[in-house]
Amino acid sequence: MNIRIAQQDDIDILFEIRTSVVENHQSREEIAELGITPESVAKMLETDCCAWIAEIGDRPIGFSIVNATEKTIFGIFVLPAFECRGVGRALIQAAENWLWSKGIEEIWLVTGNDPSLRAYGFYLHLDWIPVSIESDGDFKGEMKFVKRRR
Repeated sequence: MNIRIAQQDDIDILFEIRTSVVENHQSREEIAELGITPESVAKMLETDCCAWIAEIGDRPIGFSIVNATEKTIFGIFVLPAFECRGVGRALIQAAENWLWSKGIEEIWLVTGNDPSLRAYGFYLHLDWIPVSIESDGDFKGEMKFVKRRR
């Protein structure tokens, strides 16, 4: 498996992977309703965001994306056929390391507030700490996790 920084011409790949997941599935239309479009992602990648693509050979199998200004991991998604193979762990490590390299001391993310969800357990396993349930905005009802640089 190879992890590489995503480029502008990878944006369609990011959307293909994002809309393929089973847990926390959203269609392109649902994502667009949240303001996440190919155009908005292109702007993100031109500013304070970075994304990585995990590949086996030349096949993209997952991605992560972060925002340095917000100090957040915006998303990690893996194709269902490649789950439980270390792809998510490699992608989150790339994301965390990049954020730490920016001098950020504490980062955060949100995920579904259901301990039976794989993502919830995944973050706990990687030493993320659940701190609060979001009470408003796009993340209302989701669990906020934080992690401090060691």
